Amino acid sequence: MPIPIEVPQRERWARVRFAIIGPLLAAPPPDGDLQAALATLAAKTWRHPVTGLDVRFGVSTLERWYYAARAAADPVAVLRNRVRADRGAFPSVLPAAREALQAQYRDHPGWTAQLHRDNLAATLAGTATPVPSYPSVRRYLKAHGMVRRATPKRDTAGALAARDRLEQREVRSFEVEYVSALWHLDFHHGSRKVLTPSGTWLTPLLFGVIDDRSRLVCHLQWYTNETAEVLVHGLSQAFMKRGLPRALMTDNGAAMLAEETVAGLARLGVLHQTTLPYSPYQNAKQEAFWGRVEGRLMAMLEGEPGLTLDTLNRATQAWVEQEYHRSTHSELATTPLARYLEGPTVARPCPDAAALRAAFRIEVARRQRRADGTVSLAGIRLEIPARYRALETVHLRYARWDLAHVDLVDPHSGAILSPVRPLDKAANAGEARRALVPGAPLPQPSAPGGIAPLLRQLLETHAATGLPPAYLPLNTAEDIR
Repeated sequence: MPIPIEVPQRERWARVRFAIIGPLLAAPPPDGDLQAALATLAAKTWRHPVTGLDVRFGVSTLERWYYAARAAADPVAVLRNRVRADRGAFPSVLPAAREALQAQYRDHPGWTAQLHRDNLAATLAGTATPVPSYPSVRRYLKAHGMVRRATPKRDTAGALAARDRLEQREVRSFEVEYVSALWHLDFHHGSRKVLTPSGTWLTPLLFGVIDDRSRLVCHLQWYTNETAEVLVHGLSQAFMKRGLPRALMTDNGAAMLAEETVAGLARLGVLHQTTLPYSPYQNAKQEAFWGRVEGRLMAMLEGEPGLTLDTLNRATQAWVEQEYHRSTHSELATTPLARYLEGPTVARPCPDAAALRAAFRIEVARRQRRADGTVSLAGIRLEIPARYRALETVHLRYARWDLAHVDLVDPHSGAILSPVRPLDKAANAGEARRALVPGAPLPQPSAPGGIAPLLRQLLETHAATGLPPAYLPLNTAEDIR
């Protein structure tokens, strides 16, 4: 079906005018018959080019069109609507009214155009300056970029800076050229609450990862909170489904900036890109997808009274795989699944689950207790293997939500040396102590052989000065001997 083309209004008028007087140009009337021909055209009814209603034109109007078209090289162009000479000058908004409007906007950028006009009328009351109409005020504000500025939800310096940056910098749509070159990650607060097994209601959060080029959903899952553990759990599933991307874009949430997340992405070779603070439009593809989730998926769950997290997740997986991935995207003119399979792709193979778990961890230094070879980590005592008892400071790698998997690592190369387990006092109480594995052989101590070399050197140096000893002996039998 052909897409209807909207013809500009100036072109509509030009075509109608040319259609009326065109026959006179094609067959000019004899001398003295022009007025009669124009009167005949003036008596006819024509269709208005904008409203579509019947309309008639006077003889003088038709005569003006005729002579203008006959004298022009382009008869259609000369019949277009002429641009007003004062267009954009706003003659109805006098300088005093302009100054008052600008002052009002500086003080109250969140006001509507109607509120600006009403306050302008109160400001100009009692003066000789006429009050412009509401359409004039609205057009003047829009023409000078004085649009309504919403008050930020958080009245902080960062939020205000983000608002000013959005108004002063252009915003451009973008799309990468390769599949898996860039993924978008975000959390979405659900519009409905779910019933937990404990009998309480809570608002779930939807974790989602979308490929930038194909709009394919790499993973989608509902959780009960937004933490680094949840993010790593969902992101690891996305990696196992679709492979490793080249870059990942997130906002500046605590889970996204957690050290486990940042370190894990770096170890896996995924470039972590964050949006500017208070600038969700930079992750607009993800934000647009949330509207699709609420408009279709959540709308189809309105009739489920006791919605649970498990039911919500099963419905979400079915919807995204069977409908979203197979529906034509209006901007792509194809389905996300087809665009994803077409490529080209720069995805890399995903490592196994153990390697993913080992990647998303932080590294800390702890001092080893020489008494029993343990360290303290997050309030838990861990036993260091006896072969590393000589290390004064040990480096441990772990995730703060998983203290069951802690590794001792080499601080220089980052290589894992040994797993570290929590201290089990009960097991140690009944176990025989193992013999320590000897390290490098140490020299056996021997009996001291007189005065130490340094002290002997000091005595010789002091004697070479020729000075007497700086003390007086006591005349006792012991001193005499």
